[in-house]
Amino acid sequence: MWVARRFMSLIARRGQYGLFYQPQGSLPKLEFRYLNCTCCWRSRIPVAGFETLNDTLSSSTTPCDKSLDAYYTSEQRDVILQLLNNAAESELAAVKLLRGRKSVNIVEYRTRNGPFKNLESVINVPLLKHKSAVIVFNSILNPPEKKEKRKVKIQLAKFIRPEVERTWLEEANSIVSIVCGVNKISWAHMDRGMNVLEWKHEDCHNFLKGTYMASAYLDDISIVVSNLPKADFFVVEKPSISLQNTALYPVMAHMRTVEAMLFALLEPRYTQPDITAPPKVLNMMRTAVGRHFGLMVGDSRTSGAQAVRRMMTESVTQKIPRVTFPHNLLVKYRNSFQMGGRSRGEELCDAMLQAVAFYELLSESS
Repeated sequence: MWVARRFMSLIARRGQYGLFYQPQGSLPKLEFRYLNCTCCWRSRIPVAGFETLNDTLSSSTTPCDKSLDAYYTSEQRDVILQLLNNAAESELAAVKLLRGRKSVNIVEYRTRNGPFKNLESVINVPLLKHKSAVIVFNSILNPPEKKEKRKVKIQLAKFIRPEVERTWLEEANSIVSIVCGVNKISWAHMDRGMNVLEWKHEDCHNFLKGTYMASAYLDDISIVVSNLPKADFFVVEKPSISLQNTALYPVMAHMRTVEAMLFALLEPRYTQPDITAPPKVLNMMRTAVGRHFGLMVGDSRTSGAQAVRRMMTESVTQKIPRVTFPHNLLVKYRNSFQMGGRSRGEELCDAMLQAVAFYELLSESS
């Protein structure tokens, strides 16, 4: 019994100082009370009564008595209604606050109820109320200016190594684009008119086979070099292999070896030094070519087979194609870059894309 009386006494005491205290004999309303500390029941924090909160909420949510049409001139109303009644869903989505479901709701509403006759009727559209409607109307009347993205000029040093004077590159009649694979070397011979003169690959049987033998590598690469056509510059792909992946160390060493031998065999200055002549062999960054054709996914580069197939098709379907292929090469490689094929000729694709990117990036950076 003593426990029950003590419990009832505590309830009565807490009710006296609680948030929902109601004086006896008064109307059922909430007064300004205090919040007691739940640990000691001594510290008290004043809080507003519910009538104050309700008054604040009511004042903030009470709709304006003034009609939306009264805020705008007749000409402005015509402009707003013209767009809302005639714009397609994609056009409405370009207006501020009308992306997503709101633009869909406008189209559905006017299809079901006919065109909007006044601005006030717009707030009948789901998700569009007075405040948001005003923002929409003002955005229609004052659309934000579209800032044109200024294309940043690419510096030659960003994709060509070593640095070469632009005049030497611009006066070059042709280049040979060379890409090394794990078992072959591919190249594309192209002139500055974007005409493909030659495009082929050479199998290298000693690449990544058994114990590394420098003489075996040299034999394979020497055969390739002897078959390369004459050109003003030889552009060798600079591969981008992550040093963090230790499993790729053998491949990286292989690529670097082939690259060094190509530079040594193709650069005449090593045998006949000429200080006034520019370097004949250049490196081109693989990532720069990938970005130029939109092939980069993060730090990785995807296949360029689709881009090459598109250029081959445009060569016979467009009056002024991006790249002009001779008929014999189109016939030879028309089925070589199919999706899902066992051998899609990635090195051939990369050699072609590198040649195209060389001339186009050179033009863009001028």
